[in-house]
Amino acid sequence: MAKTDRSAVIIVAAGRGLRAGAGGPKQYRTIAGRPVIARALEPFCIHARISTIQPVVNPDDIAMFNGAVQGLRFQSPVPGGATRQASVRAGLEALASDPPDIVLIHDAARAFVTGALISRAIDAAKITGAAIPAVAVTDTIKAVNAAGHIVATPDRATLRIAQTPQAFHFETILEAHRRAARDGRDDFTDDAAIAEWAGLTVATFEGDVANMKLTNPEDFQREEARLAASLGDVRTGTGYDVHAFGDGDHVMLCGVRVPFSRGFLAHSDGDVGLHALVDALLGALADGDIGSHFPPSDPKWKGAASDQFLKYAIERVTQRGGRVAHLDVTMVCEAPKIGPLRDVMRARIAEITGLPVSRISVKATTSERLGFTGRQEGIAAIGSATIRLPWDN
Repeated sequence: MAKTDRSAVIIVAAGRGLRAGAGGPKQYRTIAGRPVIARALEPFCIHARISTIQPVVNPDDIAMFNGAVQGLRFQSPVPGGATRQASVRAGLEALASDPPDIVLIHDAARAFVTGALISRAIDAAKITGAAIPAVAVTDTIKAVNAAGHIVATPDRATLRIAQTPQAFHFETILEAHRRAARDGRDDFTDDAAIAEWAGLTVATFEGDVANMKLTNPEDFQREEARLAASLGDVRTGTGYDVHAFGDGDHVMLCGVRVPFSRGFLAHSDGDVGLHALVDALLGALADGDIGSHFPPSDPKWKGAASDQFLKYAIERVTQRGGRVAHLDVTMVCEAPKIGPLRDVMRARIAEITGLPVSRISVKATTSERLGFTGRQEGIAAIGSATIRLPWDN
C-alpha cells in the first residue's frame, strides 16, 4: 500500500453506555446474537483501504472485548480515558509512532457502518483534511430554555445530524487534541468540535440513516426486530468428511494439533472436523462443496492448513449478506480421545470464524468398534451449519 493511501481507524469503545439500561456496557451486548462491537469493527477489518485498526477500551472490559471480537484483526487495544475526548487522544497517541495519512474515528456504538460510508470518509478527508458524515434533519427542531419554553425555531435546512466515522488528516487532528489537552479543554462531544475549535474548516459528506448510534434500550429492540426480519431465510447444511491414518506423530482436528501415533493421509492437513463444517456451510448456501472450491488436483493446496478453508466459507456467507447462527461437528473415532480437547477445539473454531463459543458445538462418538473407524483406520466427521440470509439472496 502506498504511503499516501495509508488510512487507520480508531474504534472508541471505552464508555459505559448507562442510558442503554441494565446489561453492562452497550458495546458488548448482542444484536441478533452478535456483539455490537464486533459488528462495528468488522466493516473496517475487511475494508481494503484500512491498514490499521486501533481499539480504545476500558481496562476493566478487556476480557469482554477479547471474547467479543475473536477472529477479527486489529492492533492491541489501548486503555481509554475518563471522557470520550481523552479516549480518542489515547488512540491517536498509539498511532503516532507510525502515523497514517488519514485517521477515521468511529464510535463502537454505531454497529451498522458500511464499506461505502468508510470509503466516502477516506475520500472526503483526503480532499478536505477534516470531514464528517452528516444526515439532513427532517423534523422541525425547537430550541428551549431551562423552563422548557420554546425560544427559537432554527431553520432545519441548515441543520445536520453528525455521525461517525469522522475523518481527518492524522497530524492535524492529533495536534488539535494535544492543544485541547494543554489548554485544559475536555468538554468536546465529538472530534469535529475539536477541529472547529482549533480553527479547521470541517466539511460534511453524505451519511447513512442506518448508521444510527445505539443509545437507549428501545434502539436495541428496534434493531433486533429489523435484523430478524431482514435475515428471515434460515437455512441448514450438512457436511461429511473422512481421512485414513498414515505415518505421522499428530493429527489436525478442528484446527487443533493433537499429538497421536499416526497422521492423516490427505492432500491438505486432513482436518476432517473443519472440512465437514466447510461443506456444511457451502451446502447451506447451495454453493458446491469443498472439492469444487479447493480441488485436490491443485498443488497449491498440498499440505494447506484447513482454517483458511473455513474462513473462506464464512466469507461466502458474509458476502451474501448473511450470518452464521450455529456450527456443530461430530467426530467418529476410537482414538484419539476428543473429550479432553472439546473446549479447546470450540475456542479454536470460534477464533477462526469470529463466532461466539456459545454458537459452536464439538462432539465425539465411537462406532462401537465397527467399520473402518472401529478398526482405527481413520476418522470421520459430520458437520452441520445453520445460517441466516436475506430473503432476496
